[in-house]
Amino acid sequence: MAVPKHKVSRSKRDKRRTHQKAKAPGLTKCTQCGEAVMAHRACPECGHYRGRSIIETEE
Repeated sequence: MAVPKHKVSRSKRDKRRTHQKAKAPGLTKCTQCGEAVMAHRACPECGHYRGRSIIETEE
């Protein structure tokens, strides 16, 4: 089993982790009201998804 012989410095460790970062969520515009919405989810403002009213909202 592989075991490290020497301690890995903070610099070396962090250089290895530079590519492991969180991505921003994919946002799209709602076709009904134009509000920013996460992809594949109903719009929280108007309640529409793919041209249909899914959630009843107060207007």
